[in-house]
Formats: sequence, structure tokens, C-alpha cells
Amino acid sequence: MLVTDQCDVRRAVDGEGSGMPGGDRPWHVAAVVENVPYGQDHRLRKQVDAMLAAGFDVSVVSMRHESNRPYRGQPHLTLLEHRPPPEPSGARGYLVEYAWSFACEAVALARLRLRRRIDVLQLCQPPDVYVPLARVMRWAGARVVVDQRDLMTELLAARYPGAPRAMTAVLRLLERWTQRVADRTLTVNEMLRERLVSAGGRPENVSVVWNGPVLSRVDAARPDGTLREPGTRLVVWVGKMGLQDGAALLPELVETVVRTLDRPEVRFAFLGDGECLDDLRAEVTRRGLDPWVTLPGWVAEETVFAHLASADAGLDISQQDEVTPVKALEYMAFGLPFVCFDLAETRRLASGAAVLVDAGDVAGLAKALVELIDGPEGPALGGVGRRAVEERLAWERQVPSYLAAVGPA
Repeated sequence: MLVTDQCDVRRAVDGEGSGMPGGDRPWHVAAVVENVPYGQDHRLRKQVDAMLAAGFDVSVVSMRHESNRPYRGQPHLTLLEHRPPPEPSGARGYLVEYAWSFACEAVALARLRLRRRIDVLQLCQPPDVYVPLARVMRWAGARVVVDQRDLMTELLAARYPGAPRAMTAVLRLLERWTQRVADRTLTVNEMLRERLVSAGGRPENVSVVWNGPVLSRVDAARPDGTLREPGTRLVVWVGKMGLQDGAALLPELVETVVRTLDRPEVRFAFLGDGECLDDLRAEVTRRGLDPWVTLPGWVAEETVFAHLASADAGLDISQQDEVTPVKALEYMAFGLPFVCFDLAETRRLASGAAVLVDAGDVAGLAKALVELIDGPEGPALGGVGRRAVEERLAWERQVPSYLAAVGPA
């Protein structure tokens, strides 16, 4: 273990790799992820699997977490873990978090670069704070690929509606600087692509790589009869429970279904963790909804997929217009009909596969959910979603585009 005053970096494995066609050493990609540990970053894990299958060597810089354990001995993967940052509290708390993580990640990358060449640096964003690292690594011979999952300005507005305008201006500036330094930018939907092009990204260098599930793993999942009692219906919500994710609306929706609409046989499983989990559990208990709600926290993909294979319907309650919800992609992969708010990117993704309700109308969402469970249109909606995943959204469909961005030119 390498230890400094601020960070400690653990090197798990540094395999020699299987080589790349036309080269005398493996192609080496280093990825940096700040806001979740590697073991919980489903998108990055899919990307790493694709790179390893292509014969690359991969290094990942991530906060240390128990979920990383299964990956610490993976051949040809170097896992560089730093001490987690302090839990943020308010906008200023995030500045502390980002500064801490940036320092730890800079140390890890410097030590990695002293040991071996880095061909590609992949920055998993947000936060958009890596411009200095990107410039240094480009000077050292690496190509810079930005994988933009969210937009910081919209994320700030969703979390802190009263944030100072100066913060928004700084975030916009960082967005533009990032696009100037990036050789390639990948993102998760067309709205984000258009925004990044407007921030200065060259249109030919900004492309969409959908965050669909791995279809072969979806098809291996089986229903679990222990997840539901006889005579009950199961509704599933999956995701991170942050301020921006709408999780605070879930208890109101459950109470509307169970009590206002008098459907006590409907059960809800809310799978995921995040800063709002404890408050959500407390609110469910305060409203007396514990018999109807399961809140296990973070669970492995196998458990999520067992729930999706067993459910009657899915649920999305986000109100972020620019977000393509991963949960929706997973519902569609399982042929699971779902209800959600009518937002631009959700509509673009799930039109014909979901019931769309005016944004913010929780009572309307609850009514639509009950009608979906009772009505005959569920299988048809599920079929539309499944075909869309098979034809264009599944991760297997994204791999060629992703490898073209990070592989040898």
C-alpha cells in the first residue's frame, strides 16, 4: 500500500496483458471516477469488461469501498483506491469533496504514470474538475476521453435551486474548458450531446454511447418467488437516492396507491442507496407504510435483476429533463412496463414502452400505475421496450462505438 498524508492508494493487480494487434505491449487505459466507487459504477464496469475482452490493460482510480472487493484480483486490471472524501453537506461541502478527491486522484495517476505509460485517460464526469489533470496527461502522451454522464449546472439546479449564479457560471466555464482539452467525448443521450457540442466540443468527436444493460445478463435472470406473497403485486424502483433523483416523492406515491386508491395488495421495492436513504426510511415509517415498502439499500445486480424479473411494473419519479434514466433502460430490457413523468429525454427513450404523466403530478402517477397493473396494455408496452433494447440500446450494441473511442487510433 502507498500512503501519503492525504491519500492512500492500493494497487490490486498489474497484469502484463495479452497485447494488442500491431503492438509490442498492451494498450493501457486509465479511468478516473469520483462520485461512486468502482464496484457500484455499472457503466464503468461494463466499459472495463469490454476493454479487458479486447486485450487492453486497464487501471481505475476510485474511492475505496467494500463493493470494490470482487475486482481487486481481476487479471489485467489495476485498481487504485483512495480514502473516501468527507460526506458533503451543502454546496460548499461538495467543494471540499472535489478538492479531496482531486488531490488523491492526482497522486494516484502520477504514481501510475511513473510505473508505466498511459495511452488513454478516461474521465468519468461529473464533476468537471479534471482539466488540469487532462492537460498534464496529454503532455505526457495520453489521449483524453471524457465520459460525460450528467451536466453539472443542471445537477446543481436540481439539488440546490437557490444556488448562486456565480456557481452556475463557473460550472459552465469548466464545461467549456473540458471540451477544449478532450480528444473525444462520450455521453448518454442526444440532449447531452447537443449541449456539449454547444460548449465547444467538435461534433465529430462527441458521440452517444447509451448506458443500456448487458442483455446476456438480463436474459440469465430468473424470477424469485420469495420476493412477493401470494395475491400481491410488485412495483420496483431502482437507482441512486440523491436530492436530484426524486426519491422524496416515493412515500407520497405509495400512500396514494395503498390508501387513497385502496390498493393494499400492491407492494413496493425501492432498491438503491444514497444520501436520501435514511430520510426515506424514516418517512416511510412515519407514514406507517413499512408493511408495503422494502428498502434494502444498495444490492448487487443479481438481486436487482431478480426483482425486475419478478415485478408487475416499474416506476421512475425523476424530474430531470436532460437525464436518460438507467432504470428505464433496465425496465425495458426486462419487458417490464413502467410509469414515469413526461420529460424530454424519457419521452425520447421510452415512448411506446411506458405510461407518461405530467411532471410533478404524483397523484396522476399513482393512478396511472394502478391502471397499468390492472389493464391489458402492459405486455404490449413491455414488448416495445424490449425490442428497442435488443435493436439499439443494449450494452452489446454500444461496445464497438466505445472501443473505437478508447482504443488505438
